[in-house]
Amino acid sequence: FFFLTNFQMASDDAPSGADFVKLISAEGLEFYVTRKVCLVSGTLRAMLTSQFSEAKSSEVNLSEIRASVLEKAIRYCHYKLRYQDGQGKVPAFKIEPDEALELLMASNYLDL
Repeated sequence: FFFLTNFQMASDDAPSGADFVKLISAEGLEFYVTRKVCLVSGTLRAMLTSQFSEAKSSEVNLSEIRASVLEKAIRYCHYKLRYQDGQGKVPAFKIEPDEALELLMASNYLDL
């Protein structure tokens, strides 16, 4: 589960609590993602389960990752969680050629 908000959205309208993490893209767009989905990423897991400030605030600023790329990375985390048991037919995770390089760099950084 995730949703995108404008960075000017009132904080009262955004989900709160330990179940969600706010990921902020280079453009300042906010993605509220369940902690379980975020923990698929080795980088986010390290940030959220340690003494980093991100663990306390449940907010991660990913200023080097554009919103469209971050959204695709989040979709991949959902995909990986859903099909990690490997039972049944696993559909291909589609990546457009024009986004492949930037997505590769983001997935390397996020340890996906």
